[in-house]
Amino acid sequence: MIKFIADSSSDLSKSEDFTPVPLTISTNERTFVDDEKLDIKEMLDYLENYKGRSFTACPSSQSWLDSFEDGDEIYVATMTSILSGTYNSARLAKDIYLESHPNAKILLFDTLSTGGQLKMVIEKMMEWKKEGMSFAEISEKIKDYNDNIRLLFAFRSLNNFANNGRVSKLVATAVGTLGISIFGTAKDGNIAPLSKLKGEKKVLSAFINDLEENGFEHGKVSMSHVENEDLCLKLKKKILERFPQAVIDIYKAKGLCSYYAERKGIIVCYEKH
Repeated sequence: MIKFIADSSSDLSKSEDFTPVPLTISTNERTFVDDEKLDIKEMLDYLENYKGRSFTACPSSQSWLDSFEDGDEIYVATMTSILSGTYNSARLAKDIYLESHPNAKILLFDTLSTGGQLKMVIEKMMEWKKEGMSFAEISEKIKDYNDNIRLLFAFRSLNNFANNGRVSKLVATAVGTLGISIFGTAKDGNIAPLSKLKGEKKVLSAFINDLEENGFEHGKVSMSHVENEDLCLKLKKKILERFPQAVIDIYKAKGLCSYYAERKGIIVCYEKH
């Protein structure tokens, strides 16, 4: 059986061809599992009013093993190993699975990113498989494809980054109170802020300028949002005005990405050329 699997930061839903493996979002009081049952609005409401520390946790190796079950050709993509133990957990599961299934083939790929980049990587591998590519061919090509994807984000709040210990409380407070959006990218597996922007027009211009500077022409664009479809639709319009052949997908972020992006945050991934 051929299986395609990713952790839940991919924002992809379970289907006949795909299995998401959930991360968790926790405080000292509650734990939210990033699966199809998660009420994201309720989680965000709770976290906005919670004053203590919050944190995320990667899937257990057993969760990965469960997702591998009955697979003999398995394609797995994970969020960045620099910021999460998700890849290492999946790697341990791969080793255990191969001990009892020595003839299985498992491609375990660290995207060094998150969100839409995982989604695009999984979708590309599925596309290649339907076209008849072999396991070896997909394994050889996927790194080049992943390197051609650029992730950008615009967040209006960094409270959960601060609660998670990834940025200082001072920086998070400045963003929230001054109406500033943090515009940034993923670089070498880390979060890399590029600029602080005030106002929607500047945010939209920053996205368009980045696409132009990185050679975008007519590829795929993946946009996820947290209660901010309006901004994504405005960005889509601007992209199509400049790049009419672009293929654009807009969707709601699931739990893990909603936790970090917070309300009004958006994450955009695109094929550079």
